[in-house]
Amino acid sequence: MAKKSKRYLANREKISREPVTSIKEAIQLVKETANAKFDESIEMHVKLGVDPRHADQQVRGTVVLPHGTGVTKRVVVIASGEKIKEAEEAGADFVGGEDIVQKIESGWLDFDAAIATPDMMKSVGKLGRILGPRGLMPSAKGGTVTFDIADAVKEIKAGKVEFRVDKFGIIHKAFGKASFTEEQLVENAKALFGAIVKAKPAASKGQYVRSLALAPTMGVSVRVDPVSAQKELVE
Repeated sequence: MAKKSKRYLANREKISREPVTSIKEAIQLVKETANAKFDESIEMHVKLGVDPRHADQQVRGTVVLPHGTGVTKRVVVIASGEKIKEAEEAGADFVGGEDIVQKIESGWLDFDAAIATPDMMKSVGKLGRILGPRGLMPSAKGGTVTFDIADAVKEIKAGKVEFRVDKFGIIHKAFGKASFTEEQLVENAKALFGAIVKAKPAASKGQYVRSLALAPTMGVSVRVDPVSAQKELVE
């Protein structure tokens, strides 16, 4: 078993093993214990009552965080014709067509998000084995396969994030930085959690949100009562 640092053990003493009753209270504790020597990301971990092995119980969606993620994303756009100029004017970091596809096939992955126009998907499709495992594959459901290139680029630059349940039925997503104000983190957390709640598939039966926890990158997680958190969304 890995040995825990003195900092981690000291922070753990401040956190009760019992869930807190609000996202706001959890954020206060997370900020207090996010005391590493760098600006830690603040993450949300949600255990859902779904079976991801079934297609009708997949949970996936996007949300624009009110205050962004604290990270400036590098966006690549794979398009053709006039859409290349549109992508450049919208602020995409890298723009191209078949040349970009070939570059990615050769191992280039120096970007954080990928957008493609529908007419390029025949070529982009063969990148699935490279981009898929890294969560970078463009998809219509995620809003990254579209002819509305300018809007897609601007949304990602403004803080749009995509979430997806893993094979264990859990969603893990960073929603800000420790340097954000408490109010900014609360608003971002509520936006992300609200989007996950709204994404509940019709095939999901019983309790949808089984557990909810917030945590800094290098810190102790704070559990939040999922029922209270959902009530907090409509207050």
